[in-house]
Amino acid sequence: MDRAQKQRLVDSLRRDLEDVVCLVVTHQSGLDVAEATRLRRQVRGAGARFRVTKNRLARRALAGGPFEGLSPLFTGPTAIAFSQDPVAAAKVVVEFANRNTKLTIVGGGLVGLAMDAAGVKELAGLPSLDELRSTLIGLLAAPARRLAAVLQAPAGQLARVLAARAGSTAEPSAAGSAENTVHPGN
Repeated sequence: MDRAQKQRLVDSLRRDLEDVVCLVVTHQSGLDVAEATRLRRQVRGAGARFRVTKNRLARRALAGGPFEGLSPLFTGPTAIAFSQDPVAAAKVVVEFANRNTKLTIVGGGLVGLAMDAAGVKELAGLPSLDELRSTLIGLLAAPARRLAAVLQAPAGQLARVLAARAGSTAEPSAAGSAENTVHPGN
C-alpha cells in the first residue's frame, strides 16, 4: 500500500469518526467469515458500524480527536465498532463477545472519556437511546391517558345509572301488567 492509499484510509476513518459518540476497540483473532459477517449485520442492525483497522493508520486517524486517548489500545488484530448512539455499538459487540470467545473487548470510549473493557461492558448494560426515548414517551403519554380515563369515568357511570334506572322502571310496569291480566279460569 503506497503513501497516498494510506492517507486516503486515514482520511476515511477520520470522516467516519467525526460524528461518533461511542467507540469500542476489540481484538478479533480467529473469527471466520461467517462469524464476522454475522457480527457486521448485528452491528449494522443496531445503527452502528464495525471496521477492521490497521493499528498505525487508526492511531493517525484518532490523533487530535476526541478518541485520541484510545490510541494505546491499538495493538494486535484490532477492529472497532462505533455509533452515534452512546450505547448501541457497545451493546451489540459485548453481546457478541459473550457468545463468541474469538472476539474480546479491549476498551473504548465516549466522546472525551476513555474506558477499559469493564467500563464498556457496564455501558452495554444501559438502555439504548431508542429505549430511553420510548420510555420517556410512555411516561409523557401516561398522564394524558389517565386524564382521559378520569374524564370518561363520570360519563360512563352516568350511562350505567341511567341504564339501570331504565331497566328498573321497565320491570315494575311489566310486573304490573302481569298482575292486571285476567287469566281464564279465575
